[in-house]
Amino acid sequence: MVELRSKCVLLISLISSTLIGQNTIGTVEPLDPQFAQFVAADAAIEVLASGFRWAEGPVWVSELNGVLFSDVPENKVYLWTEEKGLRLFLSPSGMTEHAPHSTNEGANGLTLDNDGRLLLCQHGDRRIARLSSPFFEPPQYETVVAYTDGARFNSPNDITVLSNGDLLFTDPPYGLKQQDKDPLKELPYNGIFHWSKNNGITLLSKSLTRPNGIAVSKDEKTLYVANSDAQKSYIVAFDWNGKEASNERIFFDTKQINRPGPGLFDGLRVHSSGTLFATGPGGVLVISSDGRHLGTLRPGKATANCGFDENEEYLYLTSTNVLARIQILKP
Repeated sequence: MVELRSKCVLLISLISSTLIGQNTIGTVEPLDPQFAQFVAADAAIEVLASGFRWAEGPVWVSELNGVLFSDVPENKVYLWTEEKGLRLFLSPSGMTEHAPHSTNEGANGLTLDNDGRLLLCQHGDRRIARLSSPFFEPPQYETVVAYTDGARFNSPNDITVLSNGDLLFTDPPYGLKQQDKDPLKELPYNGIFHWSKNNGITLLSKSLTRPNGIAVSKDEKTLYVANSDAQKSYIVAFDWNGKEASNERIFFDTKQINRPGPGLFDGLRVHSSGTLFATGPGGVLVISSDGRHLGTLRPGKATANCGFDENEEYLYLTSTNVLARIQILKP
């Protein structure tokens, strides 16, 4: 009887996995001929897993041959692979009672350092942390950075790693229950930061109200940051010289979108061609390096973040309650 029940559970699991692979959502909206270099006209947005509260931070991990992503309110990180589907990977992911907190939110943005170790923007613990335990063992974290000028961060949100191992990250107040008015907030601003092993933490800018997604151009001379403010939803660009961010300007504004949809500018990824894939109003906007809106991937729901696999064959999307992907062409 037990064996029969196990076989039934396995069969149901396999059927569910197959159905998920066949489920597609949304549409693809070309706006410029160059869009066809990245996305085929008949490409579909494929749902891989669903049922999350707010999915975020997809990052491809070659060692696992799959994508890690966070469910922020649930304080968990999941792994999805082609072979085994969805598995719980980390719990807790970002609220471990390490710091005073007003929510129980877990990790948000995820990335790998240059040694392949997982870095997490931990909302609840209000720090950038590194996973110090081996994969698939009970999670243990070590602090990379948690303070600036003696004040604890608000709730680090998104992060990118430079070729020399330095970190750039954003620190909005989303992980604090009352955000800017939360009594636990120690900083009078929401900043963009640079951290290096040798020189520690440096504030790059405090001009944005809700700094969120962050990325650099392939030559690491331009820094992009998304501002996720409903009144000021845009992407800014800075000149970046490895130490300072200067010449701040609006790179792309919501006002430039002819048909906005749900969501604000949030996650950013730079394709090897230099093209920016930005989650924002309507889904994922594909924007050329000179600021032209080439097209939009429209899953039909707010999309928090996106990320490529190692060969840029797929773009993975965390769209509200689902993990999805779409095939990407080689330009």
